[in-house]
Amino acid sequence: MKTSVYNMEGKVDHEVEVPQIFQSELREDIMQKAFRAVTLSYRKPYGSSPNAGLRRVGHTSGPGMGISRMPRVSGSSRAVLLGSTKGGRSPHSPRAEKVLKLKINKKEKEIAWKTALTMAANAEMVRKRGHMFSEELTFPVVVNDDINNIRKTREARNFLQSLGVWDDIERAKDRTKIRAGRGTMRNRTYRTPKSILIVTDSPMHLTAFKSLPGVEVSHCKNISISKLAPGGKGGRLILFTESSIKNMGVE
Repeated sequence: MKTSVYNMEGKVDHEVEVPQIFQSELREDIMQKAFRAVTLSYRKPYGSSPNAGLRRVGHTSGPGMGISRMPRVSGSSRAVLLGSTKGGRSPHSPRAEKVLKLKINKKEKEIAWKTALTMAANAEMVRKRGHMFSEELTFPVVVNDDINNIRKTREARNFLQSLGVWDDIERAKDRTKIRAGRGTMRNRTYRTPKSILIVTDSPMHLTAFKSLPGVEVSHCKNISISKLAPGGKGGRLILFTESSIKNMGVE
């Protein structure tokens, strides 16, 4: 299987052989399982203090006093320490020692990774996910390594326009909205849809693309399933550089 390599003018330069990894068996169930494991492993341990609600001194007067035998503050009727009292311990509070990381088998993780790449090489699956691109574009989308010479956002915009994928950037920009809830006051006010993922072997050269809405840049040997299939749904619009797609075929 071969695919076209596009130059900086958005025209076909030559063809390159596509690695076998882009023709793997589709296992969307395993891909969703891997995405869930990765996403839940991002959580941070949290919990209340072991001494929360127990920093008071309470005494009980014993039986025969006509009141319940609960620990109370000396000289007062206020009960303390117990879970049923105001300011007492929490009987079922979160524990910081709880293990939040989910594990997944190495082979399942590899199958999920290959499934996401195979779906990204199918134009119908990419369109079904909601991405917008030119009808003449061949998948998987491979561009010349000259993309590493782009240093300004204006040049990146012109390149994406000539390639026929700029409409997807506009889609992410138009659908950016204010997040509902507490996130607006925690430095995550806006929520932007995922757009193009650029896979390269030198991500430090593609900083000009990072300022575009929804665009991400990743190394070809370090692509997480959360970037290949955001939300556990495959078919993301991905641009591969010619050198990166050759390196991905090397196990």
